[in-house]
Amino acid sequence: MWNPYSEPRILPYSYLDPRLFFMTISPATKDVPGPPTREELLNDYPAKFTWEQLKTFVNSGDLGLLKRDKTLQKRYALWAVGLREKYGGMVNYLQNYRLQWGKRDSLSVLQSALPDDAFPFDTPTLNGNGHTNLPPYFTVSTPIEYISVIQNDWPYSVPPEVEHALIWTKVPIYHPDISHPSIAKRLEQDGLWGFTGNTSPPPSPSTLHLCLPALADWGITKDKMIVSPKGTPEEEELVRKAGEHVNEYVKRRWNEDEWETAWFVNPPRLQSVPGLAHVHVFARKKN
Repeated sequence: MWNPYSEPRILPYSYLDPRLFFMTISPATKDVPGPPTREELLNDYPAKFTWEQLKTFVNSGDLGLLKRDKTLQKRYALWAVGLREKYGGMVNYLQNYRLQWGKRDSLSVLQSALPDDAFPFDTPTLNGNGHTNLPPYFTVSTPIEYISVIQNDWPYSVPPEVEHALIWTKVPIYHPDISHPSIAKRLEQDGLWGFTGNTSPPPSPSTLHLCLPALADWGITKDKMIVSPKGTPEEEELVRKAGEHVNEYVKRRWNEDEWETAWFVNPPRLQSVPGLAHVHVFARKKN
């Protein structure tokens, strides 16, 4: 069971009800502020990372480098206590309230610059009998009733021009049909990641040392990182293929002519809500 007062390597994601900006449940959570507005993020929790640093962290092999502002994390932890008391648990809250399956995100106070016609593009819907050719894993053909794309109510410490979105899906992202047994341990350790819409290759992991000063608040040093040795070209290609369905979905939702993104899927061992798959997307509008 996740302890809201602990600070894990991959910080918990947020999915809290912005309409309940103050909730009085118990003395410990009385008048705890809810998810931050854009103005609060700009004024009270200024970004610690640049866009280039975010891309470097995603491409480094250690997704644990991606962090939320420490003060904002404490605010989230207190709010999550009240949320669990009100809804009986995070999973219940997500499945039955926050994730408006098949609909646009109407609950977040952090609005996306993505136009209305970007959703749901041509994603299929269930037929009258509630059935369709549903694949056993997430693809661009997954029916919209199985997908919820929302803004992260408690984003990581991203710069103002970067949106932090979450793609939630009722079907798995990791599946034996798309991941070769030879890379199972690699995926368990490192997860999946990729980039779309970039005009140049993502920053090389070899430049990571230049970004480490930005992680000083979290006490991160190179010797504390958890990075798998680089695999053979064949293994690296298998890892890429395991994430190609996610990459295709991101490309189609965030048009590459208008957006560049860095996305990642936490490895199973670090997922905060096991059994409810999701993708993190850092999206930056071009120009």
